[in-house]
Amino acid sequence: MNPSDCVSRICASSPLRPVDPRCPTLRHRSMRGKEEQQSERTTITTAGSGTRDVPVKLHTYSSTNPSPAAAISSGTLYVDGAEPMNLASQSGDAGRSQLLFANFNQDNTSLAVGTKSGYKFFSLSSVDKLEQIYECTDTEDVCIVERLFSSSLVAIVSLKAPRKLKVCHFKKGTEICNYSYSNTILAVKLNRQRLIVCLEESLYIHNIRDMKVLHTIRETPPNPSGLCALSISSDNCYLAYPGSATIGEVQVFDTVNLRAANMIPAHDSPLAALAFDASGTKLATASEKGTVIRVFSIPEGQKLFEFRRGVKRCVSICSLAFSIEGLYLSASSNTETVHIFKLETQKEKPAEEPTTWGGYLGKVLMASTTYLPSQVTEMFTQGRAFATVRLPFCGHKNICALAVIQKIPRLLVAAADGYLYLYNLDPQEGGECTLMKQHRLDGSAEPPNEILEQGSHDRPLVAQTYSTAVTKGYCEEQGAVGGASLEDDLSDLRLEEENEQPPLILETD
Repeated sequence: MNPSDCVSRICASSPLRPVDPRCPTLRHRSMRGKEEQQSERTTITTAGSGTRDVPVKLHTYSSTNPSPAAAISSGTLYVDGAEPMNLASQSGDAGRSQLLFANFNQDNTSLAVGTKSGYKFFSLSSVDKLEQIYECTDTEDVCIVERLFSSSLVAIVSLKAPRKLKVCHFKKGTEICNYSYSNTILAVKLNRQRLIVCLEESLYIHNIRDMKVLHTIRETPPNPSGLCALSISSDNCYLAYPGSATIGEVQVFDTVNLRAANMIPAHDSPLAALAFDASGTKLATASEKGTVIRVFSIPEGQKLFEFRRGVKRCVSICSLAFSIEGLYLSASSNTETVHIFKLETQKEKPAEEPTTWGGYLGKVLMASTTYLPSQVTEMFTQGRAFATVRLPFCGHKNICALAVIQKIPRLLVAAADGYLYLYNLDPQEGGECTLMKQHRLDGSAEPPNEILEQGSHDRPLVAQTYSTAVTKGYCEEQGAVGGASLEDDLSDLRLEEENEQPPLILETD
């Protein structure tokens, strides 16, 4: 099977309920506390405290509407746009490297890799070396592994138990708790306040401090790829997910106050990718057509930027990612090109009379946009790529990130071919980015003739804003709680490094 053809289309024939598109509250039924249905339950196991039940939405599937678990067993790729690269058990993409999953942590300082034999974490502090931080071989077929910033808190899902989420302290090898759901877990998102579990037709919002379920968003439109995005900001802690399976509507949910914040009509076609910036004030979106990338203000939903990725062909967007300071936005797809856009408002210049035939022609064209169809007028006003990357492959699933490594802005691309590619981005001139290094995601050494030597292409940032843009320090109270009756010594689970935030604090009765 050609990996480029393996695009998940599960539940395409699922019937949709008639809803009023103007009313986001009618799209799903949100229930919490005692109001939830007591007849539908899931099991939670917390270390030292036994098991307890929480309500869940039960789902039924038929031969024409298969479950995600059935799709995994049949080799369907789960790739959800701006979401991590989840390859499930697809042998075509992941066969050689045994790769099942890859994702960058919230501030792009480490890379998590899930494989058939376990999972690994790699540091992204150096270009020349992909340094392994940790390796676990106790859990096989890891299809989701999410690390909380640079802490030792990690959320894990295995293909052997796709409905079970384990939350662990990986350095101590301790399982804090585990949750079992009524359906396959498609995505997990973390920040310093919330943990989000995405199922096909529901979303669970957990408190990261004690892992209790705070809120459940039920009966969401069918979302077989698990597309959702969680802001990493504690001040603007928003969740975004598709509000429709037929058009590109985005539901924005406030996970702190537990209420719907907005519904954004982003695209005419269904959504393919979502990504927040680090501040949680901007949301990038792309549709299944993949030709236009839009950026909206959050929570207002005002369109701030519109970029055109291309006009010749429709593509499948694999990944959207902001730089940590929010100035750049990258978009990768199933083609060989990654586009990097610069989010800056064009300054208005005083009108000048053209002095050449080309100038006159340009003025006439811009004036004529008033009388042209809106689709044509938009093409004149849409921004173009500030920089581009030519990948050495086409058709592989991938995920990208923009990070500053050794004071140089870089684009990182983790791909289903089993490699991590690192490119230099010129912050002043843009243009085509230079491939500096490539590393195998299994951690093995690259043959010398395949490694590109680092040369004079490095160009430091003129204004270094990375350190100030990275998330602020957090107090000792913030962290994750493993349960109310843990009897272990508290120091056994406390994070050791001072720079690991937030510290993991366990409370006992």
